[in-house]
Amino acid sequence: MRGLLIALALFFAASIANADETGGAGITIDLNTLQPVEGGCQLTFVASTTHADGIEKLVFETVLFTTEGAVDRLTLFDFGEIPARAPRVRQFVLPQLECANLGQLLFNGVNACQIGSAENTACATGLTLTSRTDVELLG
Repeated sequence: MRGLLIALALFFAASIANADETGGAGITIDLNTLQPVEGGCQLTFVASTTHADGIEKLVFETVLFTTEGAVDRLTLFDFGEIPARAPRVRQFVLPQLECANLGQLLFNGVNACQIGSAENTACATGLTLTSRTDVELLG
């Protein structure tokens, strides 16, 4: 019985490790706060990854929608480096935008993703978006 339990434990540990290598890893982006600043709106995000090696470069193409559903602008959010299993806070100031007018933010695609020494498509899968604000995140 003890041997069976050890074998099962090893199997599950290998399955978890394999998930990281085969795309089971992901990225979590949380829109934490919106704050009016002079001339615009500051968005504060908390970003983390479960990619075993972390992410050396992460840039998303985003689309901002007004509370009325109209496209306000398309922009890039450069999250920079996101270490493995260590959250990072990133802030972006959107000029000429009132925070109250921002209704939705669409993560439209990955502009740059570098894991290890090469560009990677892994950032396009396993993306979890959450918001602690009234702004809805889509992706």
